[in-house]
Amino acid sequence: MANKEKLFSEFQAPTTQEWLDKIEVDLKGADFQKRLVWRTNEGFNVQPFYRREDLANLKTPDALPGEFPFVRGNKKNTNEWYVRQNIAVNDPVEANKKALDILNKGIDSLGFRIPKTLVSVESVEALLKDICCEIVDLNFRTCARHALELAQIVDAYFTKQGYDKSKLSFTVGFDPIENILTKGKDVTPVLAEGPKIVEVLKDYPKAHVMTVHTETLNNAGAYIVQELGYALAWGNEYLQQLVDAGIDVDLAARQMKFYMGVSENYFMEIAKFRAARLLWAQIVKQYEPKDDNSCKMTINATTSTYNMTVFDSYVNLLRSQTEAMSAALGSVHSMVVTPFDAPYEEATDFSERIARNQQLLIKEESHFDRIVDPSAGSYYIEHLTDALATEAWKIFLKVEEEGGFLAAVKAGTIQDDINATNVKRHGDAAKRKEFLLGTNQFPNFTEKSEGKKAKACACGCGSDEEPAFKAISSTRLAADFEDLRIHTEETKVPTAFMLTIGNLAMRQARAQFSCNFLACAGYKVIDNLGFKTVEEGVDAALEAKADIVVICSSDDEYAEYAIPAFKYLNGRAMFVVAGAPACMEDLKAAGIENYIHVKCNVLETLKEYNQKLGI
Repeated sequence: MANKEKLFSEFQAPTTQEWLDKIEVDLKGADFQKRLVWRTNEGFNVQPFYRREDLANLKTPDALPGEFPFVRGNKKNTNEWYVRQNIAVNDPVEANKKALDILNKGIDSLGFRIPKTLVSVESVEALLKDICCEIVDLNFRTCARHALELAQIVDAYFTKQGYDKSKLSFTVGFDPIENILTKGKDVTPVLAEGPKIVEVLKDYPKAHVMTVHTETLNNAGAYIVQELGYALAWGNEYLQQLVDAGIDVDLAARQMKFYMGVSENYFMEIAKFRAARLLWAQIVKQYEPKDDNSCKMTINATTSTYNMTVFDSYVNLLRSQTEAMSAALGSVHSMVVTPFDAPYEEATDFSERIARNQQLLIKEESHFDRIVDPSAGSYYIEHLTDALATEAWKIFLKVEEEGGFLAAVKAGTIQDDINATNVKRHGDAAKRKEFLLGTNQFPNFTEKSEGKKAKACACGCGSDEEPAFKAISSTRLAADFEDLRIHTEETKVPTAFMLTIGNLAMRQARAQFSCNFLACAGYKVIDNLGFKTVEEGVDAALEAKADIVVICSSDDEYAEYAIPAFKYLNGRAMFVVAGAPACMEDLKAAGIENYIHVKCNVLETLKEYNQKLGI
């Protein structure tokens, strides 16, 4: 040890300024802020490196696991979470069989979505038959108008079975505001049922009633800070209503549960869950609970559907795996991994098995459940936690100034904000500012839809009511490209031929770029090693029955090759130049209209090409 200390003492730690000086030299005059500082969608900057002094004014590194404000998790000695799978209850007997089966395959938390027509004593008894409810986390949800009835039935069942109420971990979910957000329905009269349900289940210390489903916002494209800020305002709305109705604040806070989504931004999602617990604890503290444990935030995380794709759907496994890792390291209460085929079909036994095993892999083999908050002390994640908390708190305060979350939802400001983000993200995907692997970037050239189409969204309860308020629009990020690709496949698949000529490096790079670009619409692409003359290339393209000929060369050489190739092709196929050369105006003057390059709106360009090709 002495030798190690001496060794380290021989090296002087460089200062932050010394690091910055070295970086500026390496950048060779390039702008540090533009090249290395990341401006996040969440409204703050992320530096390329952090040092110990960056945490000097932060309070989060001083927190302890299991202690207020719970930024480091609700538990002191373990990072255990419930592995959950949801079941749509169309037949209670069949749902029970499925539940018993998956309980033997690693699941220890069950989510039952019960239609209002099946809310009955007989259904609940059939559903829970042979399930030892004291060792399984149970979650029930039905139409908000029938939640009180369901809570009474569940309470009666547990009493009849003689269960120890202190051991039962379960949720009878009640979240009418979600229905306003997603359907625009006026369910405000139902809100009065919340305190009644809380009273029914008040003797169950591990029961939850009031649920906040910000996974809905996540699946509609909300940025992380939006989901976080609105989660706080949404939860505070319910908590205030319960307290105003005379419910003890400790009971009210204890029965709150948050259902949050988790997207692909790995480190920021970890920080989101840490910041969420930190801020929620501060909010509950203002209600002056008797026990600090009432300030704990119970979170169920569900991997996002917003970034899932129909094409190259196995990539969804990679997305949901990193999302599950974020949730686990963020110390959630329970987790649902969405099956990879969710966008286009009802989950199969195979996809459900894989989804279960994704959690079991990180729990049983990678031991994510052993260490509490392993990211604590990371300069980067501590910074993200603090920055997210700061920006989310601004959103929370803004909503409170508008009269609270319910008032903001009625006014439509929440819906407008989320919908605007959704539109922006779709625009960014169209321009490939936001990547979706296998969809708008590096698509599988040979993949066909084989009948796969996106599932239509359907509500289990159904209603003939006219919307009274605005609703959020939940459209997956890949949907526009998928619709275009399927339309191309069902109508006519054009052939795009790469006329590669001139500078070897440039022609290969641009051919690869062009193949990826055009394959996003399902075009058949033919790459080539190179041609000696443009005439040779055009002849080969026509022999291949190409609908599109893409000339791929260097900017300087386009002045030599593009116009002769265009004239020789003579309208027998669409002619496209790969790039935005300096001589573009000269090429346009010669009649060359089509160019593809990194600044293109890929989606709109492909739609335009389809139109020109009569597709």
